[in-house]
Amino acid sequence: MYKIKSLDNGLRLITAPMRGTKTATILIMVKTGSKYETRENNGISHFLEHMFFKGTAKRPNTLVLSGELDEIGGVYNAFTGKEYTGFWVKTDASMIGKATEIVGDMLFASKFARSEIEREKGVIIEEMNMYLDNPLMRIGDVFEECLYGDQPAGWDTLGIKENIRRFSRRDFLEYFRRQYDRERIFACFAGDITGRRAETLAAKHFSGRSASNWRDKEPVIEKQSGPKAKVEYKKTDQAHLALGVRAFANGHKDKHIARIMAVLLGGSMSSRLFISLRERQGLAYYVHSDAEFYSDSGYLTTQAGVPVDRIERAIATIQAEYIKLKKKAVNRRELARVKDMIRGRLVIQMEASDNIASWYAKQAIQDEKILSPEAYLKLLQKITPEDLKRVAREIFTEDRLNLAVIGPYKNGKQFRKLLKI
Repeated sequence: MYKIKSLDNGLRLITAPMRGTKTATILIMVKTGSKYETRENNGISHFLEHMFFKGTAKRPNTLVLSGELDEIGGVYNAFTGKEYTGFWVKTDASMIGKATEIVGDMLFASKFARSEIEREKGVIIEEMNMYLDNPLMRIGDVFEECLYGDQPAGWDTLGIKENIRRFSRRDFLEYFRRQYDRERIFACFAGDITGRRAETLAAKHFSGRSASNWRDKEPVIEKQSGPKAKVEYKKTDQAHLALGVRAFANGHKDKHIARIMAVLLGGSMSSRLFISLRERQGLAYYVHSDAEFYSDSGYLTTQAGVPVDRIERAIATIQAEYIKLKKKAVNRRELARVKDMIRGRLVIQMEASDNIASWYAKQAIQDEKILSPEAYLKLLQKITPEDLKRVAREIFTEDRLNLAVIGPYKNGKQFRKLLKI
């Protein structure tokens, strides 16, 4: 069971005590990310995430800060998405008080030293280069660029190099003071910790501040009248593609149907596209389908790495499976098997306190009705083959179809003509 409440200081607290574990996790989720940026400060959410690890008045540098987390045996990290930024520590439950104090110090007492900012610019740019050199990691960003174009939803979370090189300490302080508003921060405790203990720790270490000028994200504009293709030229031995369709936002009633559909298509080694692309045709080593849901938009996509000279066949194969879902209802036994796989994987994931914390905090931060894992599984059981066919007919249409490609190709014209579902 979980509980959510607002503390006296405005910060919202989520508690999810667990039995049978000796660990506890503290996860802080902040309602800001690259969708909350402008073109001029694109990349600052992610850069700021790095800066929280660079030292506070109490812990003057990275070595001291990370050293204390290592001393308590903590596993820790941070992440920046399009709609949220997160910081987490998982540790022996007896050390969760110390872990919470350190996280609070990082978030509310970081120095943002000019020397550290200048040094970290090189780190961020090398992170960008890493993604640019790795098409498997990059192809998802190219797909979102194709889908959303020149608006925050289509911009890279890492930003652009010109911005990274230009950012000053003042930029970070302004963004932090505006966006890290305590009323947009969720603190989630999961694992071997009581709700009362979690509330005491949060009230003590997460004082936060109120920001009267917090900037909300711009609404996503979705305009499309026909198939779209975007090609990013790169001299490679393997072509990487992402072929998908616009789907649903987080709160949509058919969101969970789309998720089942993605698992059925490419969510396992027995999925339709894994068997078709890899096992029967030998066209790919990796192939997977996924459904992404944001607060006001979403999509379903299939990604694969295929031979440069056989990419057209791979595109046709993926489209054929999309069309099949529109025309023929899924066999009830196949659907039951997919549901059982989702249930089994979820049970395994929910044995870990960090996964429990992520489960609840991500739903809360995106203004979605929070479902427990048990409630989610009950909802899945109600989904029928007819539901999948209905949703497939709605989303697998040419005015929703998008293709991103990274490989030795000059433009998208040769691919756009292939997009027919």
